Amino acid sequence: MNELLELLRVRRERERIVFTNGCFDLLHAGHVDYLEKAKRLGDVLVVGMNSDSSVRRIKGRERPILPQELRAKLLSALRPVDYVVIFDEDTPL
Repeated sequence: MNELLELLRVRRERERIVFTNGCFDLLHAGHVDYLEKAKRLGDVLVVGMNSDSSVRRIKGRERPILPQELRAKLLSALRPVDYVVIFDEDTPL
Protein backbone atom coordinates (compact mmCIF):
# COMPACT_ATOMS: atom_id res chain seq x y z
CA MET A 1 0.00 0.00 0.00
CA ASN A 2 2.86 2.38 0.76
CA GLU A 3 4.26 1.77 -2.72
CA LEU A 4 0.94 2.66 -4.33
CA LEU A 5 0.72 5.87 -2.30
CA GLU A 6 4.26 6.76 -3.34
CA LEU A 7 3.42 6.24 -7.03
CA LEU A 8 0.36 8.45 -6.65
CA ARG A 9 2.56 11.15 -5.10
CA VAL A 10 5.03 10.84 -7.98
CA ARG A 11 2.24 11.21 -10.49
CA ARG A 12 0.80 14.25 -8.70
CA GLU A 13 4.20 15.90 -8.78
CA ARG A 14 4.42 15.18 -12.51
CA GLU A 15 7.50 13.03 -12.28
CA ARG A 16 7.87 10.68 -15.23
CA ILE A 17 7.07 7.02 -14.51
CA VAL A 18 8.68 4.47 -16.83
CA PHE A 19 7.28 0.93 -17.15
CA THR A 20 8.92 -2.10 -18.68
CA ASN A 21 8.42 -5.83 -18.31
CA GLY A 22 9.93 -9.25 -18.84
CA CYS A 23 10.53 -12.72 -17.42
CA PHE A 24 13.98 -11.90 -16.04
CA ASP A 25 14.81 -15.58 -15.55
CA LEU A 26 18.57 -15.90 -15.07
CA LEU A 27 19.25 -12.19 -14.76
CA HIS A 28 22.29 -11.13 -16.82
CA ALA A 29 24.27 -8.02 -17.79
CA GLY A 30 22.02 -7.37 -20.80
CA HIS A 31 19.04 -7.06 -18.46
CA VAL A 32 20.97 -4.62 -16.26
CA ASP A 33 21.98 -2.47 -19.26
CA TYR A 34 18.38 -2.42 -20.49
CA LEU A 35 17.03 -1.41 -17.07
CA GLU A 36 19.66 1.33 -16.68
CA LYS A 37 18.61 2.78 -20.06
CA ALA A 38 14.93 2.54 -19.11
CA LYS A 39 15.57 4.41 -15.86
CA ARG A 40 17.24 7.26 -17.76
CA LEU A 41 13.94 7.84 -19.58
CA GLY A 42 12.21 9.04 -16.41
CA ASP A 43 12.20 9.48 -12.67
CA VAL A 44 10.68 6.21 -11.42
CA LEU A 45 11.16 2.77 -12.99
CA VAL A 46 8.42 0.19 -12.49
CA VAL A 47 9.29 -3.32 -13.71
CA GLY A 48 6.52 -5.78 -14.47
CA MET A 49 7.72 -9.35 -14.07
CA ASN A 50 6.00 -12.46 -15.43
CA SER A 51 4.81 -14.88 -12.73
CA ASP A 52 6.02 -18.47 -12.69
CA SER A 53 2.82 -19.68 -14.39
CA SER A 54 3.13 -17.01 -17.07
CA VAL A 55 6.77 -17.94 -17.77
CA ARG A 56 5.79 -21.63 -18.11
CA ARG A 57 3.17 -20.75 -20.72
CA ILE A 58 5.62 -18.60 -22.67
CA LYS A 59 8.86 -20.59 -22.36
CA GLY A 60 7.79 -24.16 -21.58
CA ARG A 61 7.41 -26.58 -18.67
CA GLU A 62 11.06 -26.46 -17.62
CA ARG A 63 10.95 -22.72 -16.95
CA PRO A 64 11.36 -20.59 -15.00
CA ILE A 65 14.67 -21.72 -13.60
CA LEU A 66 14.41 -19.26 -10.70
CA PRO A 67 11.10 -18.89 -8.81
CA GLN A 68 9.25 -15.58 -9.00
CA GLU A 69 10.07 -14.58 -5.43
CA LEU A 70 13.81 -14.86 -6.10
CA ARG A 71 13.57 -13.13 -9.49
CA ALA A 72 11.64 -10.26 -7.88
CA LYS A 73 14.20 -9.97 -5.07
CA LEU A 74 17.09 -9.81 -7.55
CA LEU A 75 15.34 -7.17 -9.66
CA SER A 76 14.48 -5.11 -6.58
CA ALA A 77 18.14 -5.06 -5.59
CA LEU A 78 19.19 -3.37 -8.83
CA ARG A 79 19.89 0.36 -8.48
CA PRO A 80 17.72 1.53 -11.40
CA VAL A 81 14.62 -0.42 -10.31
CA ASP A 82 12.19 1.40 -8.03
CA TYR A 83 9.26 -1.06 -8.00
CA VAL A 84 8.62 -4.63 -9.14
CA VAL A 85 5.12 -5.93 -9.84
CA ILE A 86 4.36 -9.56 -10.70
CA PHE A 87 1.67 -10.30 -13.27
CA ASP A 88 0.04 -13.59 -14.35
CA GLU A 89 -0.86 -12.64 -17.91
CA ASP A 90 1.48 -13.41 -20.79
CA THR A 91 1.83 -9.69 -21.39
CA PRO A 92 0.83 -6.83 -19.07
CA LEU A 93 -0.80 -4.85 -21.90
